[in-house]
Amino acid sequence: MPLIKGYYATENASKYMQQLCKHFGHKIEVSCDTENGWAAFEMGTAHMTATDTGLSLTCEVQDPAAIPAVHNVIDRHLETFAFRETVKTMEWTLE
Repeated sequence: MPLIKGYYATENASKYMQQLCKHFGHKIEVSCDTENGWAAFEMGTAHMTATDTGLSLTCEVQDPAAIPAVHNVIDRHLETFAFRETVKTMEWTLE
């Protein structure tokens, strides 16, 4: 299973992670506290960690063709919640 990682440098990581989980929780299974969260998307499972300096995300996707969709879903929602931030998308890597 391909593993993709994202990082978003921000002092508001916990806030954004909780907003993402709450929003996604209307449609999919999620779990979240102030430091860790996960979301069970149809295309794979995302694990999130919030620190004082940023939000890290690791997602195991079932199909490599789904990677652009994962980037799009996370980045689009993050941009909505982090509209006051200068950087609008995560830095993504594939492992």
